[in-house]
Amino acid sequence: MSALVFLIEQIATGLYIFLAVGVVIALRALLRARGAYRSTYFELERDIARYQRVNAVTALILLVEAALIVTGVQRIVAPALRETLDQPAVLSSIISDGIFRTPTPPPFTGGIVIDTSGVELGQVDPAAQILPTPTLTPTPVGTIIPNAPPMQCADPNVQLEVPANGMIVFEPLAVRGIAAGPNFAFYRFEINGPSTFGSFATIGVDGTNAVPQMGILGQFVPSFYTPGEYQFRVSVFDITSTQIGACTLTIYITEPIPTPTPLSAETT
Repeated sequence: MSALVFLIEQIATGLYIFLAVGVVIALRALLRARGAYRSTYFELERDIARYQRVNAVTALILLVEAALIVTGVQRIVAPALRETLDQPAVLSSIISDGIFRTPTPPPFTGGIVIDTSGVELGQVDPAAQILPTPTLTPTPVGTIIPNAPPMQCADPNVQLEVPANGMIVFEPLAVRGIAAGPNFAFYRFEINGPSTFGSFATIGVDGTNAVPQMGILGQFVPSFYTPGEYQFRVSVFDITSTQIGACTLTIYITEPIPTPTPLSAETT
């Protein structure tokens, strides 16, 4: 913007000459239009002369306004802009708050002496003892239906943790529990429900290795059975094939949860 202002200031003389020539041409056109208007008696020629006269007057007004604009830029705008640009930049002074110091208390040189003459420690220093960390029982992953029939697992050597009592089962899961006992020979999974016509049926292959602590006993695949309420049991047998312990609970087999099908893009 400042470059345009200074350009107009520099070529102001030429602009004045150009505008003066335009004023002369417009005055001449105005005089000719007036003469033509007075010398004719035909209405069409009068309209043409009137139109030319109006155009000449409009041109004169525009030329005068342009001359005023050039004069204003040369005499007022350009000098004021030059003074503004010539002023040096004023930098604000930097205010300093001084050095920041935080008061600190004096160093503590003394101390409190604790009388330990009456304190008696045991034979083993508690700081040197290694205490066992209790392990939390893992929570079965899945949906548990409340108010399921109570589980029958009185024998501590035969327990089930997964599946849990009242658990909804719809996909293969790893059976977790305990299967052991005196004269242990093998253990097996059994199920009783709509697909077994009200009697326990053996599932899979018998396990021949005892699991005295909570661990993986095997795998259960629910897709082979009709959805419904089932009794799931792990039974332990001794070397005479006599059942020496069992743990029975209730599970609910359902259809697998459908996977949403992604929508394909429409083709045109």
